[in-house]
Amino acid sequence: MLRIGICDDMSDMRFLLRYKLERILEARAIESELFEFSSGDRLLGWFSRHAGELDLIFLDIEMEGSNGMETARHLRSMDKNLQLAFVTAHPDYVFDGYSVGALGYLMKPVTDQQLEDTLTRAMAALYLNAEEMFLCRSNGRLYRIPKASIKYFYSEKRLTTCVADVRNYTFYARLDEVAEEVGNKFVRIHQRYLVNPSAVERIHVNEVLIDGNTLPISRAYQENAMLTLTRAMLR
Repeated sequence: MLRIGICDDMSDMRFLLRYKLERILEARAIESELFEFSSGDRLLGWFSRHAGELDLIFLDIEMEGSNGMETARHLRSMDKNLQLAFVTAHPDYVFDGYSVGALGYLMKPVTDQQLEDTLTRAMAALYLNAEEMFLCRSNGRLYRIPKASIKYFYSEKRLTTCVADVRNYTFYARLDEVAEEVGNKFVRIHQRYLVNPSAVERIHVNEVLIDGNTLPISRAYQENAMLTLTRAMLR
């Protein structure tokens, strides 16, 4: 599933880009979901509540309010792995895109070949970044969450919550399954808690502090947790 956002303040441009994308995606048998935004500010407001729900965003540069470049900088601060492609009628902005890691620039009128190339690069980047992402399904939606942005996981009954930089995600899974998926970059400190060592602010004998929250270290996990977390904090 490829989730794509289209942000342009001109409705006819959004319609045309969506039409071209849907035709290409159907021809390539790529399952997809497309979202439209009429301004950078609307996109940023939505994304702050739905981080992890988009893989690729096509951004018009010249828009009222937050322009495409400003919007891209805010998006990048929330998700370093989000794929961004600019759409513009002016080549003057091309070099500015390097500062936000733009996937590419599409000159208006956008051609099918430009879109084909952008989609190919986006899917390749998603494949290469797969090891750095944690995937979960919550409320019927699939989320790709950068592991580096995750502070900790905690479980309650059959539900596990991922506490990340931008927002929390709750999904059905056992913490043992989550620990196996994220690998040794995370440390189990309790039957209910799995933490990212880089997010730990302070360690005590039987607890850690993460983002102002005190999490317990149980006796069963204490020896390994203390050793691993102490090493991580000394690096």
